[in-house]
Amino acid sequence: MEQMMRLLHYCGLPEEDVDFVNSDGKTMNKILMEANPRMTLFTGSSRIAEKLAVDLNGRVKLEDAGFDWKILGPDVGEADYVAWVCDQDAYACSGQKCSAQSILFMHENWAATPLLSKLKELAERRKLEDLTVGPVLTVTTEAMLDHVNKLLKIPGAKLLFGGKPLENHSIPSIYGAVKPTAVYVPLDEILKHGNYELVTKEIFGPFQVVTEYKKSQLSMVLEALERMHAHLTAAVVSNDPLFLQEVIGQSVNGTTYAGLRARTTGAPQNHWFGPAGDPRGAGIGTPEAIKLVWSCHREIIYDIGPVLQLWEIPPST
Repeated sequence: MEQMMRLLHYCGLPEEDVDFVNSDGKTMNKILMEANPRMTLFTGSSRIAEKLAVDLNGRVKLEDAGFDWKILGPDVGEADYVAWVCDQDAYACSGQKCSAQSILFMHENWAATPLLSKLKELAERRKLEDLTVGPVLTVTTEAMLDHVNKLLKIPGAKLLFGGKPLENHSIPSIYGAVKPTAVYVPLDEILKHGNYELVTKEIFGPFQVVTEYKKSQLSMVLEALERMHAHLTAAVVSNDPLFLQEVIGQSVNGTTYAGLRARTTGAPQNHWFGPAGDPRGAGIGTPEAIKLVWSCHREIIYDIGPVLQLWEIPPST
């Protein structure tokens, strides 16, 4: 980020326009509390977002965590492409993206294809040598594997692939180093109280949950989506307009990709990116987003006359 700032200065950005502060969270929190800014745009975890909302008396816009979902619709097609996008969404950057695919809902028609084996094959070709999988900065290996083991205790759950530490590396233990991992959990088990909170815990690393649904269970999938608290990105992988209409019309994610090529990550710079379903939700990437976060409506009413020469004070009303 510092090098980016220096590049901007080289390209003509006045040096006094931006202050870049490199610090830990507690220090930055103290700066914000003392500076009392009119607006803060925060990108980070939901826990800190909720703290800042209180500390700053609501003068904050949030682009916080995302437990991001992808639904594969009933129309199967381009299986290799869909599998590749799923792999990229879940495991590129070792899953360290707020838009990473956290859970995959597979229609039974997709479950009857080799999709899962393709996902396994793609995940297993990732390796440390070319950094297609790498260190996880905020979740330790132990914490990720502990989460996997807790999920596997749910009835019907099973490990699809991964679930093991990376080997032959020198990554310090304060970071995470695990193979790209997917755990299958039955849909009816996901919705149960206690299980739901565990299944929808965001793991900021190379990890996803996979489940399957039948046509008659779409309402259960929609219930699962509605109960999530971080509505950032989503993907509805289908070219069936009626299916798209039903899912998009009953979900609230701020950035939703629709169509057979739909993804959850890799947003280009020319469209809105941000959560929805919360008035504190921020947007980035477009003029509209900038205006939402950094501006507000003002109304200036000019009434400069003239006043009529023969005007008299009227009766009280």
